[in-house]
Amino acid sequence: MMNLRISLLASLAMCFVAMSAGAGSPKQAAIASADPRATEAGMEILRQGGNAFDAAVAVTAALGVVEPAGSGLGGGGFFLLYDAQEESYRFIDAREKAPSLATRDMFLDASGNPVAGASRDGPLAAGIPGTPAGLVFLSEELGELPLATSLNPAIELAEEGFEIGQRALLGLRFRKDVLLRSRSFAEVFYPEGDVPAEGTLIVQPDLADTLRRLAAGGFDGFYRGETAQLLVEGVNAAGGIWTLDDLEGYRVAERQPVQTEYQGMRVITAPPPSAGGVLMTQMLNLLSGYDLKYASESQRVHYLVEAMRRSYRDRAVYLGDPDFVEMPLDTLTSPEYAAGQRVSIRSDRATPSDMLAGIGGDGSEGTQTTHFSILDTEGNRVAGTVTINTWYGSGYIPPGSGVILNNEMDDFSIKPGVPNSFDLVGDDANAVEPGKRPLSSMSPTFLETDSGVAIVGTPGGSRIITMVLLAALEWHKGRGAADMVGMKRFHHQYLPDVINYEKGALTPTMQDELKRMGHQLTESKRPFGNMNVVTWDFATGRVESATDPRGEGEGRVY
Repeated sequence: MMNLRISLLASLAMCFVAMSAGAGSPKQAAIASADPRATEAGMEILRQGGNAFDAAVAVTAALGVVEPAGSGLGGGGFFLLYDAQEESYRFIDAREKAPSLATRDMFLDASGNPVAGASRDGPLAAGIPGTPAGLVFLSEELGELPLATSLNPAIELAEEGFEIGQRALLGLRFRKDVLLRSRSFAEVFYPEGDVPAEGTLIVQPDLADTLRRLAAGGFDGFYRGETAQLLVEGVNAAGGIWTLDDLEGYRVAERQPVQTEYQGMRVITAPPPSAGGVLMTQMLNLLSGYDLKYASESQRVHYLVEAMRRSYRDRAVYLGDPDFVEMPLDTLTSPEYAAGQRVSIRSDRATPSDMLAGIGGDGSEGTQTTHFSILDTEGNRVAGTVTINTWYGSGYIPPGSGVILNNEMDDFSIKPGVPNSFDLVGDDANAVEPGKRPLSSMSPTFLETDSGVAIVGTPGGSRIITMVLLAALEWHKGRGAADMVGMKRFHHQYLPDVINYEKGALTPTMQDELKRMGHQLTESKRPFGNMNVVTWDFATGRVESATDPRGEGEGRVY
């Protein structure tokens, strides 16, 4: 596994922790999240004496209420933490798990072909949620306040209602046919039987009750008792395969964060079952062999794309849940492996993806999930990325629970070479197995130098990893939080073999030069990403919080 690499980085880790500690504590706290109401929920908890971990509970729970298209108690996530008192990094894996009755070919027909929509729509597509267990862990292990206190802002939002905005309405229109199949979903989000008007008050009394049971009972308040019974009965009545033992047996996993270094910048990020840390390490290792500072803009994009291409190929072939599969992580993350990969990169020509041994397939795109970044005045940090996968997850609410269930079963490789909703292909390493966590792109990340810290992350499906990479390179050049969230983005993921870019990311001249190299280019139909960043400059003490102009979030400094 990664023991060798982790041990080699141990001394580097101590060095950077010392730098951070030597900077003292920040004079201000900051939160950046995808919704102002969630940011305020976190700020309220900080004002009551909570720390970053308490605030993370409040922000996560509030996002699940007011940003239901991308997150909620029915999903899962990753929490990257820095504990200032212990001077230690921790990674909490609250990713969903496949139910115990799941099978390798559960989404294939008798001929071995994928059943359309089976891994995306309805409760069969739902894994066992991890977000509630993650909130309990944060509160009980690291928080200063009772869980009930940190959940109270979300309970109030669910009970009193929130005015629905444009982004949430987009998902309600896009998946209307699927979402209306769930009567419990329709009663809340289609109150008149159709897509509501912008500003309509959405009240979620069943979700408020579920949050209260979680607040009162902790783990047992969700994974046992009334809530568990409502979830299992509702799932199975609609064709799902959950059991009470699936819920009762769920546990978060604490894992060692991936740590790598690039030209004086240290990157602490997500390990498997996230592909983020492995791929970012691979890409940065590859890029370290080029002097990008003096490369032309089109040449720089070319090298970045070739690094992305090779890393995503390895994602498809090798990566999965570390509790189930052996992965050659020491090899994949080694500078020697990157040097070997670099030999195959021409400076003047694109490498067609079908020339790289791997897996075939193509697919569609997706954009959901949510991310928040938090820094408190003790120096504690949280980079949290949580999700229910695509727009409104599986589109199903078990009656009486108020919980929108995820459709994370789609993140497994349901058949080698068959893409999921985010264009990603995979092999047996990410095949469906009972109790297994699907591979993810979520990449909550800390960036550190001797001059400061950045807390970074974003939604965006398969593009998450490359968006965080581009933001890290931007920060490495000395740019601030606003530049990191506002920059135009481009992406390549091995298959489909195309550079997907936002309008304005590539000039006409750059496009022509890249096409002459053999690259295929496609302009995205809409902007992608919804990044939230907090930075702390050691020299000036300045703390900044910035949210993506593509979204509806808010960054605040306290």
